[in-house]
Amino acid sequence: MNTIDIRSPYLIFLGSETEVTYTKTGAGLVQWRPELCRGQIRLPGGLVDLGVPNLTIDEAVDAGIQSLLIGTAAVGGGIPEDWLVMLEAAAAAGLDIVAGVHTRLNDIDRLKQAAASSGARLVDVRVPPEGLPVGTGKKRSGKRVLTVGTDCAVGKKYTALAIERDMKAAGLKATFRASGQTGIMIAGSGIPIDAVVADFLSGAAEQLSPDNDADHWDVIEGQGGIFHPGYASVTMGLLIGSQPDAFVVCTEAGRTHIEGWGEFELPSIEAVISRVSGIGKQVNPTIRCAGTSVNTSKLPVDEREDYLRALSQETGLPCIDPIAGDTQPIIERLIEG
Repeated sequence: MNTIDIRSPYLIFLGSETEVTYTKTGAGLVQWRPELCRGQIRLPGGLVDLGVPNLTIDEAVDAGIQSLLIGTAAVGGGIPEDWLVMLEAAAAAGLDIVAGVHTRLNDIDRLKQAAASSGARLVDVRVPPEGLPVGTGKKRSGKRVLTVGTDCAVGKKYTALAIERDMKAAGLKATFRASGQTGIMIAGSGIPIDAVVADFLSGAAEQLSPDNDADHWDVIEGQGGIFHPGYASVTMGLLIGSQPDAFVVCTEAGRTHIEGWGEFELPSIEAVISRVSGIGKQVNPTIRCAGTSVNTSKLPVDEREDYLRALSQETGLPCIDPIAGDTQPIIERLIEG
């Protein structure tokens, strides 16, 4: 499988950040993969605490940690100068440096020299692996479910992770397949689909979810939105290459327009189901919708269950909020086939 791979366990770098809002990557790692997050490291003035041990670089090496993951974001998406001393020391000590920021680690000479001296790797998770093929459309073994959205930032990654978690808790075989930067860090592997050249999108998606056991579920993190004026091409390439047996529509209660494209109304759940099904049938004639995942956080607490119940009656499908509850109704529909 031609994917980005991250060596675990991890040391989470938090810089000098004082607000947890700007450490969402680190917080997501600790939430979804606590067993891999062995420690955190901060610069002077940093106040964010993710609830894992504070370690020095030497202590991290002694503890068998393999990678330092940048779990915070600086303004502008770069790597500030005051981060480099610590990152350079970590690379020189043999820790891989992993980042999803806009500035490429491999473009920073002092980090390249430090990594070369120890054999450490500089892993830019925004950079797709080389040699991705054109899609073949050939049927692969195993089962696949893809999260799709009415828009961007409506919970596709969270829903996929929650489905994987609940499937495993039920004794089912399941693997979260990451297609975005934060998801790759959580999963430890994946392909940043939105950075892949268009000709190779479906081929990259095929690489992301290869042949597997007949009863194994790949739970694939979706990207963009099938009606999105800017990102629908990414969504379509991922859909065709994934060849999903089923998909889950993700949305946010109360959102009325495409975020950042205010002249475009948010598509209905029914419209998304129809379009995804129509395109998906090109590569999987039996594709079906397994339900809807809704972020209800903007609704009053006492209205959320009624909203989900009404949407379920309207669509005839399970409708859940994975933050407030579990994904069991969707999993039951997946298993039913």
